[in-house]
Amino acid sequence: MKIIIAILIMLPMIPVWAQMPSGDEILDKIDQNMSSDSRVFTSKMIIHGRRGSRTVESKSWAVGDVKSFTEYLAPAREKDTKMLKLEDQLWMYSPSTDRTIQISGHMLRQSVMGSDLSYEDMMDDKKMQDHYDAVVVGTDTIDNRLCWLIELLANTKDIAYEMRKIWVDQKRFIPLRQELYAKSGKLLKRMELSDVVEIENRWYPKHMLFKDMLKEGEGTEFIIEDIEFDVDIPDYRFSKAALRR
Repeated sequence: MKIIIAILIMLPMIPVWAQMPSGDEILDKIDQNMSSDSRVFTSKMIIHGRRGSRTVESKSWAVGDVKSFTEYLAPAREKDTKMLKLEDQLWMYSPSTDRTIQISGHMLRQSVMGSDLSYEDMMDDKKMQDHYDAVVVGTDTIDNRLCWLIELLANTKDIAYEMRKIWVDQKRFIPLRQELYAKSGKLLKRMELSDVVEIENRWYPKHMLFKDMLKEGEGTEFIIEDIEFDVDIPDYRFSKAALRR
């Protein structure tokens, strides 16, 4: 009789755990939302510093996780600054010096225009499923949305963050919060993602708040103003010559 009672008590819980996806299944669904063959978007980055806030506007073109080109549109002192990423290489053109420099090594960890994002962060378009092993460790709620809490451990060396914790919307499979850790286990950065909208049969967050936990300030907002997926982008866009145009 005790065994029967125990089974009856557990029955309401069985559908919940039976429906729990694996870590890999969650990452696959995230990548379906966040990744694309190509995309073009305009955005603004609001940098909240100790002395106030400033806004940087840009337009970007990207193909998969291998090629991207960004042109800064405002303010005046940043206008016509350009960045080109090809595979794991990054170049930056500065109109004030009329020079193109390659950013590599420790320079990739430096802040982009005083923001909470590093050049590594700006280049990080890799599919998480290709670089992390994921385990579902529990559930939580963010902004009244039920989330899977998953922990990711890097399984490749060419990755900026050894470990991540991600809170994933159970229905839309979009990360609503991320915590990024060093190999030592130290929390380096936190991301809050919101304003999730449906675009071309995928869910996508248009507002992201990045916070470098090692620096002062209220973080950096990254706001997508317009985005198109799977569009044709001419090859010349991803050339060093395009940096000086």
